[in-house]
Amino acid sequence: MPDRFEIAPGESLSFAYTPPTTDGGFTFVFVNALTGTAESWEADIAPALRAAGHGTLTWDLRGQGESETAAETRLDAELASADLNRVVQAARPTRPLLVGLSIGGLFAARAWLKGTPAEGLVLINTLRKSSLRLDWVNAAVFRAAKLGGAALLQDLFLPNLVGSETLAKLRTQRLTEESYEPLDPAEGAYRLLQQASAADWDVPYEDLTLPVLVLTGMKDRLFYEPADVADLTARLPQPETRTFEDYGHLLSAEAPAAVVEALLEFAGSNRAAQDGTVPDSAGR
Repeated sequence: MPDRFEIAPGESLSFAYTPPTTDGGFTFVFVNALTGTAESWEADIAPALRAAGHGTLTWDLRGQGESETAAETRLDAELASADLNRVVQAARPTRPLLVGLSIGGLFAARAWLKGTPAEGLVLINTLRKSSLRLDWVNAAVFRAAKLGGAALLQDLFLPNLVGSETLAKLRTQRLTEESYEPLDPAEGAYRLLQQASAADWDVPYEDLTLPVLVLTGMKDRLFYEPADVADLTARLPQPETRTFEDYGHLLSAEAPAAVVEALLEFAGSNRAAQDGTVPDSAGR
């Protein structure tokens, strides 16, 4: 059963921590995208990492899954980063490696810069720059969810988010005659998508002095801007990169085995390079 970190009445964070089972093992701390939940990591990725002897820490942002939020709480990017720190401080994971999907990587990077301990950072289709185009996409995603929920989001955007193999598997499940159901404005998921998507993407990448693995799905036609990703990667002091030609933005769902392989290699390189101590925030 998941643990619960109580923040205030009606405010809590649901998380599940399994420690490493091998000497020198790391704990992969997963940070969801706005439309994700902790369960998405538990389908394939987290069990495979645990089978290799590493630990895992999965959790839900306020507004997602089993985490609770009050109606007056603003569910913005700053809160998401602060909540990541709360979960890490509550669980005290062994040798944490932060793994963020999409905007979850931004939450993880900002949390580390503010003091959340980690020995490495993995950014899965995270890197992007603020622009009119990004603002437009974010506004369109929220508007679609507001009008038709997750089903309309998928029908509209999946061809620009995933590779052809994944799209073929999903084709029979989508564009059906089912009615679209709008997001309920009273639900936390509505406010999370509305408020956290307005995040500031101007990160001081030069200050991310821990090892950073950048995973990029090349079939991401919605958020991936090649020149921007190359520029931001070059600003990282210790970058490692892996690209996936046949997969897109939802890389962890499309190619979980490939993501697990990349995470295990990253853990292996960190184990070889470090002496087992956890560096403090921003290398200070």
